[in-house]
Order: sequence, then structure tokens, then C-alpha cells
Amino acid sequence: MVYRAPERMATEEKRCVVTGGRGFAARHLVEMLIRSGKWSVRIADLGPSIKLEPNEEQGILGEALRSGSAQYVSADLRDKAQVIKVCEGVEVVFHMAAPDSSVNSYQLHHSVNVVGTKNVIDACIECKVKRLIYTSSPSVVFDGVHGIFNGDESIPYPPKHNDTYSATKAEGEALVIKSNGTNGLLTCCIRPSSIFGPGDKLLVPSLVAAARAGKSKFIIGDGNNMYDFTYVENVAHAHICAEQALANEDVAERASGQAYFVTNVEPIKFWEFVSLILEGLGYERPRIKIPASVMMPIAYLVERTYKMFASYGMRVPQLTPSRIRLLSCSRTFNCSKAKDRLGYTPIVPFQEGLKRTIESYAHLRADCQPRRDGPSKAFIYLGSGKVAHTLLWKDKKQSLTAVLVLIAFYYYFIASGYTIITALSKLLMMASLFLFVHGLLPAKILGYTIEKIPASNFHFPEEKAHRSALVVGSTWNFAVDALISLCKGKDWRLFIKVAFSLLMLCFLGATSFQRVFVIGVPFAFIAFYVYEKKEEEIDGLIHEVVSFGWKLKSDISKKFRASK
Repeated sequence: MVYRAPERMATEEKRCVVTGGRGFAARHLVEMLIRSGKWSVRIADLGPSIKLEPNEEQGILGEALRSGSAQYVSADLRDKAQVIKVCEGVEVVFHMAAPDSSVNSYQLHHSVNVVGTKNVIDACIECKVKRLIYTSSPSVVFDGVHGIFNGDESIPYPPKHNDTYSATKAEGEALVIKSNGTNGLLTCCIRPSSIFGPGDKLLVPSLVAAARAGKSKFIIGDGNNMYDFTYVENVAHAHICAEQALANEDVAERASGQAYFVTNVEPIKFWEFVSLILEGLGYERPRIKIPASVMMPIAYLVERTYKMFASYGMRVPQLTPSRIRLLSCSRTFNCSKAKDRLGYTPIVPFQEGLKRTIESYAHLRADCQPRRDGPSKAFIYLGSGKVAHTLLWKDKKQSLTAVLVLIAFYYYFIASGYTIITALSKLLMMASLFLFVHGLLPAKILGYTIEKIPASNFHFPEEKAHRSALVVGSTWNFAVDALISLCKGKDWRLFIKVAFSLLMLCFLGATSFQRVFVIGVPFAFIAFYVYEKKEEEIDGLIHEVVSFGWKLKSDISKKFRASK
């Protein structure tokens, strides 16, 4: 079906800007604004040019770009001059741009959510923009510890947020609210809860990827945590309601300078929602419950491993402490304020939105693609970077070099029986000798250029040192808190975890470093390679073992309860 852009109205169209206009929810807002026939839409995003998908090319967006009722502008919100240029001559700004929330980088999030938002506010004031609607997040009031049930806008920002994304989103939101009324600018903030719908490149694809990797069978927590989800068209509708409220002189005073929760007003168990999506696409429902307290130490380990190997190409892990908290806590919100002051009510019911979402991902159905789609799980587990290429023998020269270096290291430092201090001293001596000789070499030898090692390679950045110190301090404080809890003699679960950890430490301590090296290194270079080649067979075997274990546990529990 080919969509046609609405005919131009007799009066001149009003101009608006949508920042982050190529994002998931922003695309739906852009199309809704164009479809209304009242707006000339300026789409602002980071890309140097707009690349339309086939359905967009033939749809209302492609038609609007060709007719001139929509235009694309490349802009970086962190550059104030670019933002001012984007906001010139417009009446309304829908500020929807935001960085990837899964990357827990304070520098990235602060530069976009705080500095970028401040630039947008300053540009609106300088360009005499009348209205600014900011897309915030319910996470601005979530501390990652306490669940939220039917929360309203009276909930304050927590002393500590769940992650840097939420913390910087709260800073940006506060700036927008504070700027209300400055030079005639009216502002408000929309907090849409857990957006889903067609075009989402995060939620549904990640669920499908987990299902194909055999990880979707697990429920983190007790599975009863309630959530509010919001269909993407309702999110776009809420933004338009906000703009209309601010434009209406009779209600603008009550509506402006406020934050509003927006949902589908149909709370559902989080894991039931996940199950409905997966079942609709032909995958199994999650059924194995794992306590969040069991997953949290693993998540901390994964996160710290990522911090160590991120510079070597390791990708952002899905299993992080902040993600575990999101998956196991309840988060439901009250939309009464948005209904009262903005006139917002959902235009697409939850079940209809779910149906449209599942239909839009027909290409991700279990029966539509081969079991392996893209990189192997072993490649993904190893970070998809240099480590993965080395251990999976993707780059045989690099892998062979690593093996030879490790063999040399073993024979020279471990098999020789040196103490740690002696081995370290010899290693430093060799490094010093190499650097000294390298420094003496001329710039060219027999026509070959000798590249000198810059001094900057040996510097330890202050920011990295600061982060390392914070990690050490945080670890120490966590240990102290655990010790205090143990002293109270009430937390048996914590005692068991500590006792198990110490037993594991005793086991590792009794194992010589030589044995660990001899077993661990060959295992790393062989096991991951074999797993990649026999992925389906090994996964099937693990699945059978796990299923048998849980069935056995269930049977024992039933017999134990029956005997009481």
C-alpha cells in the first residue's frame, strides 16, 4: 500500500523539530506529525544523511521528504552552534534524542542527556521557540532497589540511581522543568514506561537473540514483578497531547513545567509480557526461575570483566547489575496527571499493540530463519573482539602468536620454578632491555622504518585511575556491608554465599599456578573452538541436563512437602 502525504493546508504549516528523529519512538512521532497535516517537520539526528527503509521510502515519510513537508538535518546536540541552527524558525521542539541506555558510560550519557539538553534549552531561548517537550524516563525515580507500584509524579529523584543513564536523564529533566517560563518558553517532560512496538531495534530483537541462544528459558526473580508497558504510538500521541496542552492558553499554566508518566494503563507481569512476545514468534516461554540474589554476583563479575577488556573489543554485556534490578523489580505508574492536564488516554489498547508488534517481526519467527543467525554464541560470549578472534582461531596468525608467547612465558617464568618476585623482576628486566635497545635503533634499517614507541602509551589516564579507585572503594564498601550483615547473624543466604565463596577460594588456593596455567590455557584455546563447531549438540545436551536437574529438584520438593 502506498501512502500519500496529506494535502497542504490553506494556512502555512507550523514548523517543529524532532531531535533524535531517527530513533524508535521518534520515527512514529514524526509520521504522526506529518499525517496530521499541521506541521512542517525538521528531523534532526547524528547521521550525515537520512537512510530510509523500503517501507518508509514508499510511505508517508518518503512522500513528505520529497514534497518538502519534512526535511532532514544532521546535527550533534553536543555542539551548541549546530543545535541553534536546527532550532531557527521553529515553534516547537520535541527533544527525543538519547544515547544507548545499555552502555553504562557516564561520559557518554552526561554529554548527551545533560550537556546536549542544556544546548537544546539555550537554543530554544535564543531562537524564541515557544514550546519544548522533553522525552524523559520513569527510571529517573527508580533507585534499583525498591519496586514502584502505581507511582505518581510526587515520587522524588532517589539519592542514587540504578545507572548513569537514569541519573543523567534526571539531570536533563530537571533542567527542562527549571527552564519553563524563561523568555516565554513553555516546557514539560514525558516519562513513557517501557516502550514497545514495530520498529523497535532493542527489546524484541534482544528477546529473540536470547531465545536463539537458549537463554530465554530463565526467569530472573520470582516472576511476579508487575510492569507498565507503553505501545509506541501511544508515546507519540502523548507528545502531541503535551504540545496541544502547552499551546492552549486556558490550560498551559497548569500543564507547563511538569513531568508526566505515560503508559498503556494496563499493568502486566513483566515475564508474562516476555512470554507473550516469545510465544507469538514461536519460541518457548521462560519457565526456570533463578533468584536475583544468585544472578547479582555473576552480573558484577561480568561487568568488571567488561571494564577490564572493553578496550580490547569486548562488547557491552547484557547481564549487568542494573539490568538484573530492572528485570526483577516491579515498576507501575499512575497516568492520572497526564490524563487530567494533557488530555492523554491511550489510543491503541495493549492487546492490539502486542498483536501489531508480533506481526511486524514475522521475519524473526523461530521457523523463518536458521538456528544460527550471525555470529556464533562462543564469539559473542568472548566479546566479539580480539579475544574472540584469538581463542576461536579466526585469525590463525594472531592465535599462533598468542600460543607461542604463552608457551615461552610458561617455560621461562612458570616451569622454571621462579618465585613471583623473581619472575616479575626478570620480566621487567627483559622489557627494560627491549625498550633500551629499541630506543638506540636508527629510524631506518636496511630500508625498513623502525616505529618509535610514544611515551603516551605508558601513561595511565587520570580518568581511568579515578574509575579504578572508585571500583576498589566500591568493592571494599560492599565487603564491609556484607561483614556488618554477617555480624547480625540473621542473613543465612548471605552466610551461605560467603561460605561457598571462601570454599572456592580455598580450592583455588590449593591449586598451583603451574597447574592452572597448564590446564586453563589449552582449555581456553580448545573448548571455545569446539563449542563453536558443535554449538547445537552441546546446547541440546546442556538443556537436557538442566531440565533433568530442575525436574529432580521439583520432585524432591513435592515429596518433602507431602511428608510434612
